[in-house]
Amino acid sequence: MTALGAVFARTRADGRAALVGYLPAGFPDQAGGVAALRAMVEGGVDVVEVGLPYSDPLMDGPTIQQAVDLARRGGTTTPQVLRTVEEVAALGVPTLVMTYWNPVERYGVERFARDAAAAGAAGVITPDLTPEEAGPWLAAAGGHGLDPVFLVAPTSTDARLETVAQVTRGFVYAASTLGVTGARQRVSDRAAGLVARVRTVTDLPVGVGLGVSDAAQAHEVAAYADGVIVGSAFVRRLLDAATPAEGVEGVRALAADLAGGARRESRGPDVS
Repeated sequence: MTALGAVFARTRADGRAALVGYLPAGFPDQAGGVAALRAMVEGGVDVVEVGLPYSDPLMDGPTIQQAVDLARRGGTTTPQVLRTVEEVAALGVPTLVMTYWNPVERYGVERFARDAAAAGAAGVITPDLTPEEAGPWLAAAGGHGLDPVFLVAPTSTDARLETVAQVTRGFVYAASTLGVTGARQRVSDRAAGLVARVRTVTDLPVGVGLGVSDAAQAHEVAAYADGVIVGSAFVRRLLDAATPAEGVEGVRALAADLAGGARRESRGPDVS
């Protein structure tokens, strides 16, 4: 069982969904990004996604685009991203690299897999890499013990779901809606159906992302998915903070709130 598999087995036994949190490396700067990721783990995130800043983030909405642009302007490089992975993985939490394919190809497919594994990465999410073009990456990832994670969407056909499931390891990333990332008022009502369809073709855990921003939404997704994936809401805590320290504490508080929401038993009435 891989590190990701172990986490999903543990959270399932605990009666909750795994909480997966994303932040881009180098945001708001290298040290600040590591501090925020550490706070995320301390708040209750089970799996961390470290984003590799890229100039053409097709899947990302305006919130993450703003953070990625700041990280790039700050000079964040692929080696710095891997150093961030190393620092976060040292906390004992499975750590994934979330990256578009072009930076991997430019860095070198085999070299990227080797260096990511050496940094302690558990796997890599490649949102724009299709299974048909993934042969070299699958070979490199497999050779270095990395779980390759691929995405499915509500528009994916049953045949497509099966194709993706055959090449994915760790968990299947289910995009809850069409379009770009970003916190939403409600999670798409197509997400539960997509998870159910994925489960007809694989026993892998299924994580749902794109839109979750608070404990109520996390609780809603935890009722039918194995993982709750949150990105933009964490980024927003850092962007809106008056100081870096306030941003880190905001990330910590949000992680704790989401972790509570990701439990499957009744949350009871909110008390304010």
